[in-house]
Amino acid sequence: MTPHEHIAAFGTIEGELRIGGMPLSRLAARVGSTPFFAYDRGLLNARVDLLRRLLPARVELSYAMKANPMPAIVQHLATRVDRIDVASTGEMQHALDSAIPCDRVSFAGPGKTPAEIRQGVAAGVVIEVESPTELRRVVAAGEDLGVHPRVAVRVNPDFAMKGSGMRMGGGPQQFGIDAEQVPAVLREFAGTVEILGFHVFAGSQNLNADIIAEAQNRTVELVTRLAEHMSSPVRYLNLGGGFGIPYTEKDRPLDLSRVAENLAELVDGPLAERFPEASPIIELGRFIVGECGVYVSRVVDRKISRGKTFLVVDGGMHHQLAASGNFGQAIRRNYPVAIGNRASAEKDDDAVTVVGCLCTPLDLLGDDIELPDAAIDDLIVVFQQGAYGLTASPTAFLGHPAPAEALI
Repeated sequence: MTPHEHIAAFGTIEGELRIGGMPLSRLAARVGSTPFFAYDRGLLNARVDLLRRLLPARVELSYAMKANPMPAIVQHLATRVDRIDVASTGEMQHALDSAIPCDRVSFAGPGKTPAEIRQGVAAGVVIEVESPTELRRVVAAGEDLGVHPRVAVRVNPDFAMKGSGMRMGGGPQQFGIDAEQVPAVLREFAGTVEILGFHVFAGSQNLNADIIAEAQNRTVELVTRLAEHMSSPVRYLNLGGGFGIPYTEKDRPLDLSRVAENLAELVDGPLAERFPEASPIIELGRFIVGECGVYVSRVVDRKISRGKTFLVVDGGMHHQLAASGNFGQAIRRNYPVAIGNRASAEKDDDAVTVVGCLCTPLDLLGDDIELPDAAIDDLIVVFQQGAYGLTASPTAFLGHPAPAEALI
C-alpha cells in the first residue's frame, strides 16, 4: 500500500492528516511535544467490526496484548473482543484491570517462573504451558493454593507456516511442547490437573490467505489426533492467528474473506463434529491494532551531504525499531511515510532520507523516499505503527525522553 492509500484511510482536514477526526497539528499541540504515537479509535473499531462480520459467529476473537499493551487500548478492546492473551504478569495485570473476566485471559510464553505461574493460577487465568516443567509448576501451585488451575497445552506443531514474518512453530522451538511429545505429557499428568485443550500458533505476519488456510486445516487435523489422548472433552481450542498487514508498497493486503471462508468450513464441519464443547479461538494482535496507529516526529534539521538530502527528526529507532529494519526484516524496506501537516501537497522531484537523532547509522526511518518539499518543524508521519512500536523498541538507548501515546 502507498502512503496516499494510508492517508486516505485516516482522512484529511484542510490538507492535513487527521487522527480520530482531529487535524494532526492540533493533536500535536494537545499532546504537547513530539515524537508521539497516535491511535485512531474509529479505525480500531472498524477492524474489529470487519473481523466480526467476516469470521464465523462461533469463533471467539482474542487480542494478543503483546502487539500493543497501551492501557487505553486494552481497556477499549476489552469491550470489543472475547478474550485477551498476555505474555507476562505485567500484561496479565493490565488485562485483569479491564472488563475481560479472568477465565477469558490466557497466559502464554516460554520461561514462566514458579512465581509467575503461581500468580496466574491464583488469578484464575488460563495458563498455556510451554513445557512439562511449566505443567509441573502449575500442578504445584494449584496444590499449594488449594485451587483447580485452568490449563491448556501449547503445541509446537509438526509443520511450519511458510511465508511468515516470524516462524513460531515447526522444527525445534522454544515455543510449546513438540506435537509428538504431547500424548506422553497428557498421559503423565492425567488425573493430576485438568487440561482444557490446546493452543497451536504456527507463525506471524503472513499475507498469504492460502497459506493461512492450509495452516488452519493442518492445525485442526493435529488437534484432532491429540484430542484422542485427552481424558476429558476439549473445551479450549486456540487456533492461533498470524494474519499480517502490509508494511511496504510491495505488500498486498491479506484476503481476509478467503481466510474466513476456509475457517467457516472448519467450524461448521470437523470442529463442530469433534469439539462441540469448544469455541474456536483466533488470536490476533498486529492485525487488530497495526493499521490504526501512526508515529509522529518533527523535522529539526534539513541538511545536504554530498548531494543527498537528509531530514533529521526528533524521533527514531529508539521508539520505532521495526521501521528502521531491526525487527525481523531480512532486507530493510521503507514503511509508508508522509508529511502529516501537508498531507495533500504534491511530492517533490528529489528524494530525501529521513533519519533520527541517535548516534548510529541504523537510525533510519525512510531511505530515498519521495515527499513534498519538507522544512524544519514539519511533522513526519510513519504509518502502520499501531503494533510493535513503543514497547518493542530500545527506548532507553541514549537516554532520550519516552514518547507520548494517545488514543483519539
